[in-house]
Amino acid sequence: MRTVKKYPFSLTEDSKNRLLQWSQQFQEVVWLDSNNYSQAHESYQAILAVDAFTALKTDSHNAFDKLKEYQASTADWIFGYLSYDLKNDVEKLHSNNFDGLNFPDLYFFQPKKLFLFSENNVEVLYLNMVADEMEEDLKTISEIVAQPVASEIPKTINIRIRTSKDSYFQKVGEVLGHIKRGDIYEVNICQEFYSEDAEINPMEAFMQLNKISRPPFSVFLKLDDIFALSASPERYLKRTGTTVVSQPIKGTAKRLKNKEEDLIMAQQLANDPKERSENIMIADLVRNDLSRIAEKGSVSVEELCTIYTFEQVHQMISTVACSVAEHTSSVEILRNTFPMGSMTGAPKISAMQIIEEIEDAKRGLYSGAIGYFSPSADFDFNVVIRSILYNSSKEYVSFSVGSAITINSIPEKEYEECLLKAKAMREVLNNSL
Repeated sequence: MRTVKKYPFSLTEDSKNRLLQWSQQFQEVVWLDSNNYSQAHESYQAILAVDAFTALKTDSHNAFDKLKEYQASTADWIFGYLSYDLKNDVEKLHSNNFDGLNFPDLYFFQPKKLFLFSENNVEVLYLNMVADEMEEDLKTISEIVAQPVASEIPKTINIRIRTSKDSYFQKVGEVLGHIKRGDIYEVNICQEFYSEDAEINPMEAFMQLNKISRPPFSVFLKLDDIFALSASPERYLKRTGTTVVSQPIKGTAKRLKNKEEDLIMAQQLANDPKERSENIMIADLVRNDLSRIAEKGSVSVEELCTIYTFEQVHQMISTVACSVAEHTSSVEILRNTFPMGSMTGAPKISAMQIIEEIEDAKRGLYSGAIGYFSPSADFDFNVVIRSILYNSSKEYVSFSVGSAITINSIPEKEYEECLLKAKAMREVLNNSL
């Protein structure tokens, strides 16, 4: 049983800084931040979970069954991630590409200390609490001298691209061949940026990335020596009672400094037939995935091809929802919809087979999902994009970007889109040592 208390609390940039600094004493940390972005289906402004009481760490073999057992046996809040390669547990697929990060395929933990932040207060939930522990922790947090994000760094790291530009163009050509033969309609092809022998300050890097991105599904994740620093704008899946919502992104345009030109850029994205067709195809794929677990006739599209504006880019987002029976297992909902359609393609299985054949690196946590389950089995997960992944023991840092290839794709423009998505992560890593 958890001890639960509520306190007045203002979630400012200063208090976020202090909370993150306080959390670094623990081996397990998950910080989820909406950045006050105005988007439907939000439950909390932010969540902080630290210090594992129990944990589940496994490869992809029977991973969803293990997660189902763990989630049911704890019947508590659990936080963690699903790597993209859990596709191998869902379908008869494999992952043999190079893996520089070596993250477990699935990792969840049950936190001893949990903070749920709303507009004017924080709900604190502790396991096995000793007397006055909450008050002492909050006092310690309030007394931390918040450190500003460093503006001058003496040294940068050498970021390499695993797939050369010429090789990328060749791969896009191969994908277009598959599309012309009718193997697929659309596939998301990704490429890895990486650095070896790299030492970064993960908290500092996250704060910089979040500052320049301000996304609604921001995550700082620390699990022993592995880190995910995510500025994701995309929700994979959320369950609230009997309602399930997915919000796939397809369609990207750069931001411009001139307000009028920036507005025109957003309008051009909204009316772009290629971008709309990409988004509609993936929205339809998500509808199909949800129909596997939905109550008959309940799948609906709440919004289609809506433009959302973020600090770095404009994005086209659709929202697909459905109702599920009350007894439907939350883990089964995930199993039947994973991985996110926006990161695979259509048809989904064929797209994932081609991804394995075409790409040069194992995706791992990239294009997987980070999030949580509540004691009632409600859940909320992002899509791990616009994210820096770091194995501190191996001193290996990585981020990946991708774009959707359709019959109308122009390789040069797809490559430019990848570089646009990579901009924020490259900027941070050049200023994070």
